[in-house]
Amino acid sequence: MPQSIPANLMLDALRACAVRSVVTVPDTHQRTLLDAIAAAPAEFRLVTCSTEEQATCVAAGLWIGGDEPIVLVQHVGLYASVNTVRGVALDGRIPTFYLVGLLGREPERAPRESAKAMVRQVEPLLDAFGVPHALLDGPEDLTRLVEMFRLSRERRGPTAALVGVETC
Repeated sequence: MPQSIPANLMLDALRACAVRSVVTVPDTHQRTLLDAIAAAPAEFRLVTCSTEEQATCVAAGLWIGGDEPIVLVQHVGLYASVNTVRGVALDGRIPTFYLVGLLGREPERAPRESAKAMVRQVEPLLDAFGVPHALLDGPEDLTRLVEMFRLSRERRGPTAALVGVETC
């Protein structure tokens, strides 16, 4: 059964990636992680945006300027930013790591088996765009976060880690 991942363990994974900036349209699914990031301003710059498209573009600018950002959003925001994912991250070859909260996911079901269309279609959407992704369904999956972050840098394009259960 999927488990909530403690925010402090998520922060440790972000530290392992040398992440310096978190660009977000706040995600209630990952609110404890966002609170922990906000409480560590010496380690992480938290940049709050109005839209997910803006978040992708800000993260791209930060990366071009030498930063190591990530984009933290809800799954519905990923849908809202598909054109920017394509135009900036894919076509622009900008390493973009998305940490995506699956708000409303039923923990007893795999995302692809969700009764909620928006949850059910996240992985097929990423597959259609050729975006590598991994599901984080508990603390033991945090190595996948690190792998997806590093892969985004290696391939110079987008990757995603899907946070299956609310962080704690």
